[in-house]
Amino acid sequence: MTRILVLYYSRHGSTRELARQIARGVASQDHCEAMLRTVPAVSAVCEATEAEIPDDGPPYVCLDDLAGCDGLVLGSPTRFGNMAAPLKYFLDSTSGLWLQGGLAGKPFGVFTSTSSLHGGQETTLLSMALPLLHHGMLWCGLPYTQADVTTTRSGGTPYGASHFAPDGETALSSEEVRMAQALGARVAGIARKLAA
Repeated sequence: MTRILVLYYSRHGSTRELARQIARGVASQDHCEAMLRTVPAVSAVCEATEAEIPDDGPPYVCLDDLAGCDGLVLGSPTRFGNMAAPLKYFLDSTSGLWLQGGLAGKPFGVFTSTSSLHGGQETTLLSMALPLLHHGMLWCGLPYTQADVTTTRSGGTPYGASHFAPDGETALSSEEVRMAQALGARVAGIARKLAA
């Protein structure tokens, strides 16, 4: 079974909904399964203490989840054109895995959600890709053969899936759903081929 880690941080639910659709895309591929994981919030004044298990949603990620996956799809809401601090905080803890080359050669995709159409979707996707490229991972975007990339009036880019959430609206457009599922299916399919 090819295991794809769908790892995200979501504050208001939009990024979580994208993650759920990406997981559906992963599951659409034969012999592939999605592992949904999230990261805890961080505190600006001291180290935050969170329960071992979140109140709702998927469990928190651990380094073993990352090391054991065959592919990764990483998501964050946009924070001034960058990934959110909780996700960056987790990625900063992966240097041991980087030293071992534990992710080298594995495929990844990225996704984001913004509250404004020009709120930095593509720069956020790039910010998430950079540490993964340093890990030696292989970037899988959304090719223009995915027709929604050229026709969408909401989210979606060739860099990865995205969602435009005006006024915190968590409902995805039909194009955003298709592109999120396509990204999950693409990363899973490539991971399966590489594992073979």
